[in-house]
Amino acid sequence: MTENPLLKRLDGLDARFEEIGTLITDPDVIADMKRYVKLTKEYKDLERILEATAKYRKMLADINDAKSVLETETDDELRQMAKEELDTNTAALPEMEQTIKLLLVPEDPEDARNAIVEIRGGTGGDEAALFAGDLFRMYAKYCESKGWKVEISSSSPGAVGGFKEIDFSVTGDNVYGTLKYESGVHRVQRVPATETQGRVHTSAASVAVLPEAEPFEVDINEGEIKWDTFRSGGAGGQNVNKVESGVRLRYPWKNPNTGVVEEILIESTETRDQPKNKERALARLRTFIYDREHQKYVDDIASRRKTMVSTGDRSAKIRTYNFPQGRITDHRIGYTVYNLQAFMDGDIQDCIDHLIVAENAEKLKANEL
Repeated sequence: MTENPLLKRLDGLDARFEEIGTLITDPDVIADMKRYVKLTKEYKDLERILEATAKYRKMLADINDAKSVLETETDDELRQMAKEELDTNTAALPEMEQTIKLLLVPEDPEDARNAIVEIRGGTGGDEAALFAGDLFRMYAKYCESKGWKVEISSSSPGAVGGFKEIDFSVTGDNVYGTLKYESGVHRVQRVPATETQGRVHTSAASVAVLPEAEPFEVDINEGEIKWDTFRSGGAGGQNVNKVESGVRLRYPWKNPNTGVVEEILIESTETRDQPKNKERALARLRTFIYDREHQKYVDDIASRRKTMVSTGDRSAKIRTYNFPQGRITDHRIGYTVYNLQAFMDGDIQDCIDHLIVAENAEKLKANEL
């Protein structure tokens, strides 16, 4: 009988699964948070693979049993049942094999994290700020549809609306693994509200999606943080303007790639509660350092993949929003649809699904599966 190459790749996973199951109950491992989190993640990944493998093995066994019945049985009713079972399992087998192959490809370890999203109005002045506001609304509505929590950390309003820049966190299930495809330059083509001649203008906004760092993953000497408080501006009532609820932190960070000490400056102004603003500023500081220290990892992925689907390249033009034609085009995968209004209302899942499929195809090719 011909050896099944996929089953051969699955050999030994049961033993590793049992080994990790023992390790994650060890008090010494539990005390080492980094190791414990890593092993727990591997345990859950292996559990999914082994569940799929069990279904795959049963399919193969059922196919062999059905073939045996067809070869030896003379009863027409039994032969008909065997043929139906053979056809059903044979048709389902390729999809199950594809599922297992994808499960065998190592996931981006960042995917399960929450995310910090930064939107900056780019070229185009007031129109770019308005577009940045439209993008924030789009993501807020999408996150709402997913049941994710959005919290604004800081924002700078545009002169006629929208935002010159806005930073916010997104908390939920597999947030970074979904939103990471949004990093890059988003371009809009439309007639601005201020345009009297009806001419179409082009402007842009950049989106950066960063995996949120856990406190135990980044070493920060909180004694070196310099804190300032100030009165928040803008809307929010008398309390916001009279109470020093806004916080600003300065932190000296040594860049591991250059050895140069840089001062990181972060502000948080969005709540009337100073401790909450401090907490958000610290979360952004951790994420900033984590992102910078893992840039080599991100660049390495970029060098191995062609489409730049999820590499975090924030200078690449990834998508165009053409309002006169009602068209959305994602330039990385040649995806074009004509449902712009629904898209701007948060209906972006189909585009993300196509990006995931494109990336998975690259992963399978890279891993020779």
